[in-house]
Amino acid sequence: MVDPIAVETVSPEPSASELLETIQELSSYRDRLRNDVVTLGQKLRLPKAKVDASLADHPELQRIEAILSQLQSQAQLG
Repeated sequence: MVDPIAVETVSPEPSASELLETIQELSSYRDRLRNDVVTLGQKLRLPKAKVDASLADHPELQRIEAILSQLQSQAQLG
């Protein structure tokens, strides 16, 4: 039996191509989510300022932006 304490759980550094692929996929998802919010706002006939405020305050979009920023920094250091 393997001693779980003795086993290191070091995750390997992602390659540059993996980082770029992840950045592209996450950017694509962010863009789709933004478009969905804008489209829904238009269907509900919300004022543009209200839609813009919803985009700025959207927790998932904020989280995606933070992750993208981190990934882009990591890719530049890379």
